[in-house]
Amino acid sequence: MKNKTSFLPREGEAQPSRCPDNSAFKQQRLPAWKPQLTIASVLSCFFLTGAFCLTVGVCLVLSANSVREIQVDYSDKCSDCSKLRENSSNWNKECHCSVNFTLKEDILGDVFMYYGLENFYQNHRRYMMSRSDAQLLGRNVNVQRSHCAPFSAYRNGTPMAPCGAIANSIFNDTIDLFYSHNSSVIQVPLLKTGNSWWTDKNVKFRNPVSYNLSSAFAGTARPPYWQKPVYLLDEEDARNNGFVNDDLIVWMRVSAFASFRKLHRRLRRVRRFAEGLPAGNYTFRISYNFPVSRFKGRKHVLLSTVVWCGGRNPFLGIAYLISGTAATLTGFVITGIHLKLRKKKTYFQRQ
Repeated sequence: MKNKTSFLPREGEAQPSRCPDNSAFKQQRLPAWKPQLTIASVLSCFFLTGAFCLTVGVCLVLSANSVREIQVDYSDKCSDCSKLRENSSNWNKECHCSVNFTLKEDILGDVFMYYGLENFYQNHRRYMMSRSDAQLLGRNVNVQRSHCAPFSAYRNGTPMAPCGAIANSIFNDTIDLFYSHNSSVIQVPLLKTGNSWWTDKNVKFRNPVSYNLSSAFAGTARPPYWQKPVYLLDEEDARNNGFVNDDLIVWMRVSAFASFRKLHRRLRRVRRFAEGLPAGNYTFRISYNFPVSRFKGRKHVLLSTVVWCGGRNPFLGIAYLISGTAATLTGFVITGIHLKLRKKKTYFQRQ
């Protein structure tokens, strides 16, 4: 080991300088712009910001209030089906219920159907992690090593497809809409596809490569709470099956809050419904499969239109109004303080 004195500089040797280099950057001589805060510039910023926020807030609130929305809660109206679903042994028994409602005015334009859940915590950390993105991309991976446990495989080793708690708890109520007109009942045409994000449909979700979908999922089994395998989610449209099913993709995008709504269907604007939903009597016919009584939740279905700023959510407009009001009031307070101090300064100068 070297002696500690060997690290000390010898006599006659110059010690290295610890000062920064004589450069504009290290000596902080770079040119910079420093605003001159005058009373005119400060008040202009506050009042212009307040006027801008108030204008945007008023536009957002008026747009949100112009959205037509109908919400029907069917948690209590389908109580018989809810009691049937409390017993897990009745998973293969069908249960249907109907909910009637009336539209007093026409809902013109594009109409969207949402399902809503309350007191369902999709934002739980373990719940959010319980998925396999590699499996959803169509890769042949070992789900045993993923975060899907305990919904990764059955006791006999058969892997689940899709695996994880999110997929296992998918919302699987079937909701059909019927219109009563002149003693006849007409089923409202609804679209099942085109409800998910483009990036989800084309980037994040892929089916395994095979000559047909059933062989692609050979050797796998449906999750425990599912009634159909993943390749038979939509028996009417073969392109809407497997991991690219719109209902599955929408459900897999977890919500940040315990009460949320998710897009379920879109109105197909044809024939009698080309302009939207006409006023009259309607009926929701629901195949009840998703139990909510155990976690004290509630379910509802919504029919809503959209505007340029989205659906009916006045939060952003109210936030702009509050910000604009605060900026404007701050400007008036600064104006009052300035006038008061200037008056005192003038008084003392005269003295």
